[in-house]
Amino acid sequence: MTAVLALDQGTTGSHALVVGRDGRLLGRGYREFTQHFPRPGEVEHDAEEIFRVTVEAAREAIRQARVVPEGLGITNQRETVCVWERDTGRPLHRAIVWQDRRTAARCAQLAKQRRAAVIRARTGLVLDPYFSATKIEWLLGHVPGLERRMVSGEAVFGTIDAWLLFRLTNGKSYATDHTNASRTMLYNLETRSWDPDLLRLFGVRAEALPEIRTSSGQFGVCEGEHLGAELPVAGMAGDQQAALFGQGCVEPGQAKNTYGTGAFLLLNTGRRRPRSTRGLLTTIACGPRGEPVYALEGSVFIAGAAIQWLRDGLKLIATAGDSEALAAGVGGTGGVYLVPAFTGLGAPYWDPDARGAIVGLTRDSGIAEVVRAGLEAVCYQTRDLMQAMADDGAARPTALRVDGGMVANDWVMQFLADILDVPVERPKVTETTALGAAYLAGLGVGLYASAADVGRHWQRDRLFEPQLSADRRDALYAGWQEAVKRVRTGA
Repeated sequence: MTAVLALDQGTTGSHALVVGRDGRLLGRGYREFTQHFPRPGEVEHDAEEIFRVTVEAAREAIRQARVVPEGLGITNQRETVCVWERDTGRPLHRAIVWQDRRTAARCAQLAKQRRAAVIRARTGLVLDPYFSATKIEWLLGHVPGLERRMVSGEAVFGTIDAWLLFRLTNGKSYATDHTNASRTMLYNLETRSWDPDLLRLFGVRAEALPEIRTSSGQFGVCEGEHLGAELPVAGMAGDQQAALFGQGCVEPGQAKNTYGTGAFLLLNTGRRRPRSTRGLLTTIACGPRGEPVYALEGSVFIAGAAIQWLRDGLKLIATAGDSEALAAGVGGTGGVYLVPAFTGLGAPYWDPDARGAIVGLTRDSGIAEVVRAGLEAVCYQTRDLMQAMADDGAARPTALRVDGGMVANDWVMQFLADILDVPVERPKVTETTALGAAYLAGLGVGLYASAADVGRHWQRDRLFEPQLSADRRDALYAGWQEAVKRVRTGA
């Protein structure tokens, strides 16, 4: 049995899967890690803890599989920034997470200086704390001596993929891929390299950033002390681009949505660089051989995290799975809408100062209605993204492929198809982020001959067809739009 190992380093935990050549899952491991919230709006991770739990998850997966993988692939939470000593690999500050909003004031200042249009033109991104550049700039301004150490070459930066690669190879490889680089707000989409003007704007030296490589290929060798054998690192992609590849969406016009902590809709546009006027992002994805191609992306900050909040914050449910029966047990929300803008609103609004709300409550509103409103909010936010893509001139997908933890909820998937008026396809294996990393690595070590070879492993578990009337669909969505207006700071 030939296989590859996929390391899927997420926002709340690290997954590891050993994937056979035929696409079967042979072993898996998972470890959660600590979330740090120093101040309101700030989110940090301990990079050393991330490395440790990722290795633990990988060892568990390999033990279960009872096979030595031929290589490994890395996929990761994007935009999160680490800083460490080049010689020792010691972190110099906790990683600043993609959800962190501490640089909102800096982004507002840059907007007043009319920098937003230039950043948009160069990077395809909107000026927002979500991305890595202002996080790096913040670190340079707040960690004593860091700027001096960057100039001397002692300190380097990287997203989580580069951090894991550096540690797994014991410092011998310091690299990232085009998909992760395109999320930093320092990467030029046309030249496909670090942009000198943006580096100057944010005070970052190119030497303190990793080399950019194609997503499938040789990144280095994981030393045997970590996983029991030397393994070539042969695939790397940001989590959403990895999921797009894992879903087989390697040709223009194919789309997927991942429902995890947030929700991320990606549409492959191939060699055509899309230019959104509706609040969507242009990003780099993986073509059939892992080569960089363009994609249009809509990013929702809070999806599954809203259900976690209903469970852990309000304690309305004991487990996330309880939400399905509650939602199915009532005929509707009775006009209740939950807008989960806990860390601001992402695409297509980009309002970092918006805050969450539950609106439309009456004496008849109960736990079931509020929980159902939380589930519906995930679907409404997807329609926001789909509508923005249509307004930008993108072709309507014939079906939407979905993945992530929430897609196990049949009620959510049916409501999603209803509110989008688009068939929803759920695959048999929903860990498509990890599968994408495995397939990229498999291509890199020659386990697969082509993307078509990989694509034969994709299998549909269930198709959800739209059933809601147009009038009802539009009325529900109009209520959502009114609820969003009530939380937007610019509305």
